[in-house]
Amino acid sequence: MKVSLTFPVSEREIFKKLRAGDFITIRGKILAARDQTHRLLLKLLEEEAPLPVSLEGQLVYYVGPSPAPPGRPVGAAGPTTSYRMDAYTPALLAQGVAATMGKGKRSPEVREAHRRFNALYLATFGGAGAYLSRCIKEARVLAFPELGPEALFEFEVEDFPAVVINDLYGADFYEEAQRTWQKILQSEGLS
Repeated sequence: MKVSLTFPVSEREIFKKLRAGDFITIRGKILAARDQTHRLLLKLLEEEAPLPVSLEGQLVYYVGPSPAPPGRPVGAAGPTTSYRMDAYTPALLAQGVAATMGKGKRSPEVREAHRRFNALYLATFGGAGAYLSRCIKEARVLAFPELGPEALFEFEVEDFPAVVINDLYGADFYEEAQRTWQKILQSEGLS
């Protein structure tokens, strides 16, 4: 199933139709943040201080873009390994984050938090940062400019490709793909 999702979302009903392994495209405005921004957001939450932006309905893309070449909003914008944000993710999901996106597996606790908060975990294509940057039409720093590429950005995106890794039902595309390949290898006598 191929679906186009627009962020931020006000209604998550369409999430119920998505399954692990579905290809989607993303459009609209998404947040971009890495480790240091996550650390600062969690610190603000712990201090009960206001956040620099509402997280309700947002997609948070784990990325630190490279400097923008002339005429472009950002340089390469490939995903960061998601498990590095696992310590922060449940608290941000509780603030209304609708989806996270990066690359690689998530911990069982984070998978459960995504399910509990009706949020998706998406992956995009590692090693394709230059291609992905072409899907980013505008970029602006929203907070923490002193962090450089680790600042909190807002990207306006069009036709940004992703795959649903963890759906609302607890399925994991990585595990499903691994089981499928294991069966293929066994049927060919290769495992």
